[in-house]
Parts: sequence; structure tokens; C-alpha cells
Amino acid sequence: MGKKLSSQKNLLKILVVCFILALCFCGNKTFAATQVIKNDTFWKDTSGNTIYSQGGGILKVGDTYYWYGVKYNGAVTYAQNPTKKNGDTSFNAVTCYSSKDLVNWKFENNILTSKGISKLAPGWIGRLGVTYNKNTKKYVLISQYYGNQGTGELFATCDTPNGNFAFNKVQTQLPGIASGSTGDQTVFTDTDGKAYLICSSSKGRGNLYVAPLRESDYLSVENATRIFGGVGREGNCMFKYNGQYYFCSSDLHGWNASHCYYIKASNIFGPYSKEEVMTGTDNDFCHVSQTGFFVNVTGTSGTTVLFCGDRWSDFARNGIGYNQWCPVSFNGTTPYFNSVSEFNLNASTGTWSVGAGDNYVLNPSFEADRISSTTLAGWTNWTNLSSGSPNSNSFGAYSGNFCMQQSYASAYKASMYQDLTGLSNGTYTLKAWVKSSGGQNTCQIFAKNFGGAQKNYAINKTIGQWTEITISNINVTNGKCQIGIYSDAKGGNWCKVDNFSLTKN
Repeated sequence: MGKKLSSQKNLLKILVVCFILALCFCGNKTFAATQVIKNDTFWKDTSGNTIYSQGGGILKVGDTYYWYGVKYNGAVTYAQNPTKKNGDTSFNAVTCYSSKDLVNWKFENNILTSKGISKLAPGWIGRLGVTYNKNTKKYVLISQYYGNQGTGELFATCDTPNGNFAFNKVQTQLPGIASGSTGDQTVFTDTDGKAYLICSSSKGRGNLYVAPLRESDYLSVENATRIFGGVGREGNCMFKYNGQYYFCSSDLHGWNASHCYYIKASNIFGPYSKEEVMTGTDNDFCHVSQTGFFVNVTGTSGTTVLFCGDRWSDFARNGIGYNQWCPVSFNGTTPYFNSVSEFNLNASTGTWSVGAGDNYVLNPSFEADRISSTTLAGWTNWTNLSSGSPNSNSFGAYSGNFCMQQSYASAYKASMYQDLTGLSNGTYTLKAWVKSSGGQNTCQIFAKNFGGAQKNYAINKTIGQWTEITISNINVTNGKCQIGIYSDAKGGNWCKVDNFSLTKN
């Protein structure tokens, strides 16, 4: 009887230990599932190396996401020196990274290299995607191609999603497309497994198309359906949410900051709705990026659609980092772009939330407008002058191309400000980089309307070098705050401001 009781006690101890370990494991698993995505930086893979992936897409295989894109030779040198423009888009490789949480990316392979296709003499490879054909059991890569084989679509295949893809062919004529070749494009795989090329025409970029891939093997683009005609677009891509197809694109600005336009339909071939600008993309032009592709993150509690925006250094030097990902929300079938510099993503539940270190200021570095302007995206401009404006974006920035400047030949009063709403109550810190001629009656960075007394930082003195200033302990009690700069200045007085940030403590 004593031995039996002792055995039962030992068994009970083992069960208790196993239960505690299980709780710890589950707890760690839940914690690990929620990860932080930080924009405005060069992302690193799990080995600490820079992620090089431009103009591609993501394919989910089982519980693993595979991210494909192009590594251009200029991307390497630009990451090493991001203060210098870089237009080198010579092809190096198609890269493949894998992740289970869409944050921690393991480098898998250069699945297609310049050496591997040297006989094709590619002048351009990009705007690509990978899909899976259930008939051939092959993974198929489709990419834009310019080279000695002509202009068209390059096809390559592999038995695995991360192996060495073998060149198959180049298709130089795409039926149903006005010019026979595409402008910007992506590959879209529907929920039923069917795959399509989403594109515009290379000539007449206002013609938008959905072109099925040959169902038997996905090794040919079949007759395209023109689903829209209007103003020229690029960055063409598609996502599907709650049974609606959203065809999205950007302005013809090159690799640069742009609105996101969309049309929607319940059938992939249409009819599609009128074109609209996605709400939320006006204030900083898609977090100073261009439409790249979308990915649906579906979990136990819902689906988050991620806008995956492209940045490139050739045109603008418009911010650090090649990839800017932001979550899309919905009001019925109407999408809303959430411009966040940092957010939490839980791939297991399919949910997201604003990150603790998010910068709530939109267009904080004044790069979104892309060109010189006196009415800057995301900001309200005021002056007492009846004509002309002391407010503008200006070259000579602390980082990137542009900073904000207040300057005028005659005496002026001017303000540039931003009303931030929907803030959670708590204590915030405002920072900015400044330069100033000095001599103004008043020149100050300010925070006000947050439920307490206005806080100011005076910069009406000579500040010859870029200097970071800080306003601390902004106690928000009403869910909002107005931040900005105000000057009461004499003719010739000037100030410059760059890289605003308002973060919650």
C-alpha cells in the first residue's frame, strides 16, 4: 500500500511538472507569436544580414511564408551609404526568405542568379512573383524581363519553394494587352489556387489588366481582360478580402512616394467600381512608399491585410529602408491605410495593434510630397500674409532630400502644424531636428490642445548645425494633440525643421 501511494505521489509530481512546463511553453509560444514590425529602417534577416527583396511577393506554403524579390547590385551599396543617390538596378539575384511570423526572416537561397541566366543577358528583371501549380507540382516564378530574348515574361520552375529555379522560357507577346507587354505587374494567387498576372500595358499605362496563367502548368500568360481604363498607373497589385477583389496601383512617379488607388469587384474579371484613393494614403503618400504587393495574414481571430510598399533610392533618397509594411483596415468594403512606423503583428491570430514606439506624426521628414511645395502632405499651413507663403519644404535636410522651412523676404507670421487624434491617454515625448538663423520675435516648436498647458521649445537663436530638441512630459488626457512650429519673424529670418517624432512613453 505504501509503495502504491509513493508511486501515485511520484506520478502526481511528474504530471504537475509537465503541466507547468506546458504552461511555460504555451506562454512562450503566445509571446513569440506577437512580433513588432518597424518601418523606416533596413531590415535584417535572422543572421543579421540586410534583407534584399524588391518588387516581389509572398507565397504561403503550409504554415510558412516565402518572400521573393530582387536583389539589385545598387541595393547593397545604397544600404552601406544611404545618404547618396543610387540608380544601379543591375540584376544580382532573385532572393527567397522564409518566416512563420512575417517578422523574423531566414535567408533561404538566391533562387535565380545573374550567373545562372547569364546567357539571357538580362537588362532588367523585376516585378515578379512565385505561385504553385498543383498539376505539375512545380513552383513557378514569373518575372518581367528585358534582354537579348526580347521584352516579356520570364518563366522558371522548381520542385521546392526555396530551391534553385530552372529557366523555362521567355514569352514575348501577351495576348489581350495593347502593347503585348506589361507595365508594372505582380502575380496574384486566388483562394482557389488559380494564378493571374495583375498588370498594366507597357504603352498606355492607364490600361489595367487581369491575365490568367495557363492552368495546366502556369507557364504561359493567357488572354488578358482589360478591367479598367483611365489615368496612367504603376505598382499594380491585387488582394482579396471578404470576397472582394481590390486592384491597387500608384501614380506614375517612378519608384517614389504615391497615393494608393483602388478599384474593387466581386468577380476578378469585373465589372469593377470607379477608381478611388485609399483613405489614409494622402497624408504621407503610403508612408513615403509605392504600392508593391499585399499579403493576407489569416489567423484564429481574423485576417489582417498588409500593404507592402516599395522604396528605392534612385529618385528621391526619400527615407531609410526598402520595404515599408502597413496594415489595412476596413469599413465594410472600404479599405483604410494605417500609416504606422511601428506595429505589433500576431500571425497566429491574424491581428495587429499600434506599436509602443510608433511615431504618430505623419510625413515627419517632409519627403512625401516628392517635389518642392508650399502645402505639405499631412500638415496644415497658416500665414498672415495675403500672398506668398513662408512655409515650404526645402533641400538641405538633416536626412533625405527635404526638410520643412519657414522663411520670407519681409516680416511674417507663420505656422505649420498637425492635429493628431485618436491618441491613447498618457505621457508623450516630442522631438525634432532644427536649425535657425535666430533673430525672430518668436520661433518655437510646440505641443498644445492635449488637455494641459501648451509646451514650447524656443529656437529664436542662431542654431547653425542640425540639433535635436525635445519636449517631454506631454500628458495627453483628451486623446489628441496639436504639434508644429510657429514663427513671428523679421524679413530674412529663417528656421528649418526635420524628422519630427511624437512617441508615447
